[in-house]
This record gives sequence, C-alpha cells and structure tokens, in this order.
Amino acid sequence: MEMIESIIGEINSIVWGPLMLVLILGVGLFLSLGLRLMPILKLGAGFKLLWRGRKVASGEETAGEISPFQALMTALSATVGTGNIAGVATAVFLGGPGALFWMWITALVGMATKYAEAVLAVKYREVDEEGNHVGGPMYYIKNGLGKKWAWLGMAFAIFGAIAGFGIGNTVQANSIASVMESNFGLPTWITGVVVMVLVGAVLIGGIRRIGHVAGALVPIMAVSYIVAGLVVLFINADQIPHALDLIFTHAFSPVAAEGGFAGAAVWMAIRFGVARGIFSNEAGLGSAPIAHAAAQNKSPVRQGLVAMLGTFIDTILICSITGLVIVTSGIWTGGESGAALTSAAFAQALPGLGNYLVAIALAIFAFTTIIGWSFYGERCVEYIFGVKAIAPYRVLWILAVPAGAVLSLDFIWLVADTLNAFMAIPNLIALLLLSPVVFQVTREFFAENKDL
Repeated sequence: MEMIESIIGEINSIVWGPLMLVLILGVGLFLSLGLRLMPILKLGAGFKLLWRGRKVASGEETAGEISPFQALMTALSATVGTGNIAGVATAVFLGGPGALFWMWITALVGMATKYAEAVLAVKYREVDEEGNHVGGPMYYIKNGLGKKWAWLGMAFAIFGAIAGFGIGNTVQANSIASVMESNFGLPTWITGVVVMVLVGAVLIGGIRRIGHVAGALVPIMAVSYIVAGLVVLFINADQIPHALDLIFTHAFSPVAAEGGFAGAAVWMAIRFGVARGIFSNEAGLGSAPIAHAAAQNKSPVRQGLVAMLGTFIDTILICSITGLVIVTSGIWTGGESGAALTSAAFAQALPGLGNYLVAIALAIFAFTTIIGWSFYGERCVEYIFGVKAIAPYRVLWILAVPAGAVLSLDFIWLVADTLNAFMAIPNLIALLLLSPVVFQVTREFFAENKDL
C-alpha cells in the first residue's frame, strides 16, 4: 500500500506541477481576455437569467430535461462539497493564508472557463436513445473538433468515469463519516450505510430527481452556511483587516513556521490555492457542462451566463467565508488541518455550536456532491458503453459509498487530486481549440441582446 501511495504521490506532483497550473490559469485568462472580461462584467445579467430560469420559458420544453436553475443547482450540488470546508482548510494549512488569494484568482478566470464549457455543452449536445439530452467535453470534442480528436473525448470519459469515484464519491463519504464520528460519536460504517440508502433513493429517479433534490437542498444549505460564516466574521470583525493583510502578503512572500504550522513558500501558496480551488469549483475539469447540457435552454450563451455563477458562488462566496473564518480565528497555526481546522475556527467564535454547524453543513454538502457526481459518471459511462451501462454503474456507485466511509482519507484525497488533473487536460485542450466558436457565438448573442 505504501508503494502504491508513493507512486501516486509522484504522479500527483507531476500532473499538478507548474505546467498544469499554468495551463489552468492560462486557459482561464485567455478565455477571459478573448471574451473581454464579459463573465465578470455580466455577473448581474447571469443572476437575472438564473432568477428567470427557475421556470422554463415558453418553447423551451423540448430542449432538455431540467430547468436552467436546476441545471446550475445540479452543478453546484457536485461542486459545493468537502472542498469548500476541508479543502480550503487544507490549502491554508499547507500553503498559508496566501493560498486564499490564489483560490480567488483561479475563480475569477475560472468563471470564463465555466462559461465556455457550458456554451459548448449546449451547442454540441446530442439526444440519446432514451430521449435525454447528453453533453459535456466528450461530446463537444467529438462534434466540435471532428473524428481525428475522438480519442481525446474518449480519454475524458474514461478519466471522468473513474475520477467520479474519488472526487465525487469516496472522498465525500469519508468526510461525512469522519465528521459524524468526531462530533456525534456515530461509527463510520453506520454513516456509510445510511448515506448509501439515501443516495440510492435519489439515483433511482435519474436526472429529474437529482435536479429536484439539488434545486431544493443547494440554495438552503449554501445560504445557511454563508449566514453562519458571516455571524462568525461579525464576531471576529476586528481581525478581518489583519487577515486580509496576511492573505495578500503571503500570496507573494513566504510565511514562516509558527506553532503547529510548518511554514510555506510562495510556490506552496500558489500550488495548493489553485489545486484546492479547482477541486472546489471544478472550473476546467469539464464536469459541470455535463449537467448544463441537460438544461431546458436552447441558447448556449444564456446557459453559459447561468453556469459561470457556479464558480462565483462556490469560491468567491462560500470558500471565501471558510477561509476568512479560519484566518481571522488565528488558529490556522495550531497544527489542525482539513475539516477539523474549519470546525475549530467556527467553534472558537461560537462555542458549543460552531463545530456542529460545520459538521451538519459538511454532511449535507458532501451528500449532494455524491448525487451530482453520480450523474457525471453515468454520462461518461454512457458515452463509452451506451445507455445499457448506466444501471450497473449506479449499483457500483451506491456500493462505493460505504467503502469510502471507512477508508484512509489521505490516500483518497491523493487519488482524487491526481484523477482531477487527468480529467482537466483533455477538456482544457478542447476549450483552447474551440475558443473561436465560443467567442463568435458570444459576439452574435450580445449583438442581438443589447438589453443584457
């Protein structure tokens, strides 16, 4: 086992090396500039379309299976998970407060990436033999780049189908089991079985059931967590200026060892800030466009404007709340990491309550991630083997939940992190090659819709 962990660790250090970080940030920056910063400038338009998208517009009924709002909530259900609580804490623990700055940069350019992914997903989606709209990187590679690139789409589908068991299943189940055991004394195997049953109950209904559950749970859980975080920040208000100073200073200068904190170079702040940012908001991974392809929206640009909000909500709002709570608490140097650090930070401001709030939030976040990612995995498997493979994949997915609940967290994080990179590479290549399509479709749309 140690040898396997060592090999995967070596692979991880290569795939998450400087080249990958340059590729992720570079593609995002290229798309942002090519779109003339439209995703940031049109943030208000995105929220306006999201509000309208709660109900399907007349004539859109045949365009997809779920409303534009539910598509975003499904994508958010998959992205808002352990990365927002445990991932942010891990980034601060390993990279120092400066890692938060690099998470923000990743999110700002990631909005353009997420926009482009959704535009291409809707433009190049197909209808499968069961009448469902299917799309995502494998389809926009196949239909947008042609047969000579088909192998790249197949590579994404293979990596996505396998990666889902890491980022979207076992990591989440493990986190739920861990917080339930530490806060409520519940054995990990019991948590695993309960979550397995709940996941199975939702998956039976397919994308429509997932969309309904996500549409109900995600807004409630996100708003509740943000409110709880703002209460803590109000209590720690006098520490916010110092926290912001630490974040901006250590984004560009090393942070010395202190207490239980081992110290961090600038490279560590960038590496863990970008890696955990991508793990959380998934911009560039190619996962979210799979959900947006199912939206009842005939306009690729309209769905793209809704899709880019996922990165803003996930990282600029939710991850920032977590990060600021941790840094203002001052206990990030105490040696704790992951969800335990976030719990301790909330508990310091809200004794006897904060740690339970974090435990419940993480459990709900992680549960919805398991549901959202099951859909991504299904679509990847369907692309490889056809619709007949969906049912066996669901069974495997459900059975992986209790297994993940009792496995070693460190090893699972390492595998999930590595597979994320393998997913991102084919998708980022496709985004670069298809960027002229995104730019043209966007220009044409805004020429006709000057009111947005």
